[in-house]
Amino acid sequence: MRVLHHHPLYGASRTVRLLLAERRLVHLPKLESPWDRHEDFLTLNPAGDVPVLVTEDGDVLCGTMVIAEYLEETEGDDGRLIWGTAAERAEIRRLTDWFERKFVVEVGTPLLNERYLKRVTARGNPSSEVMRAAMSNLHIHLDYIDWLAEQGNWLAGKAISLADLSAAAHLSVTDYFGDIDWDRHPEARLWYAKIKSRPAFRDLLEDVVAGLAPSQHYANLDF
Repeated sequence: MRVLHHHPLYGASRTVRLLLAERRLVHLPKLESPWDRHEDFLTLNPAGDVPVLVTEDGDVLCGTMVIAEYLEETEGDDGRLIWGTAAERAEIRRLTDWFERKFVVEVGTPLLNERYLKRVTARGNPSSEVMRAAMSNLHIHLDYIDWLAEQGNWLAGKAISLADLSAAAHLSVTDYFGDIDWDRHPEARLWYAKIKSRPAFRDLLEDVVAGLAPSQHYANLDF
């Protein structure tokens, strides 16, 4: 059976969890705390990052796009999440890269560090300055999602794609912290409600991290 090494508060891990669920690919989840740098995990991925997917054949796949591209190539055409013409596939990859890299740097990592990692690693007190900057960046990203959602049913166009899963995965961590003012972003809210109600999302909504309860509306489909 496939084994997914992940952490519930790492957006990239959530992207792959959604991808596996959307494609109905059974896997065994294995919780990993990257900051602990366990030797057995570093043997799998010397970079020490999650997610890491170990296939049924024992192949080790590290990182969201590596895993996504591998599954798109090996799991057949049914349920593809990188679909369409060459231009459409390029746009899906561009948007996915936006959330897996730009959003992570500007919003995801700063909030994760201040809200959670500093506490569990005893690295000092949260920085209000860092959090203010991340929250300001968050609204810029949500403005972009508002605009994308106004253009069509899904972020990359006519159908759900890896870009939607990536954006929703990373936003779901921020929403877990209770940091999103959805009233300021009505189009993003409608889009997120749509993807949040999909069966693939149910597992994420059941996440509860020890010592850090989710926001009150986190698992509510009518938020």
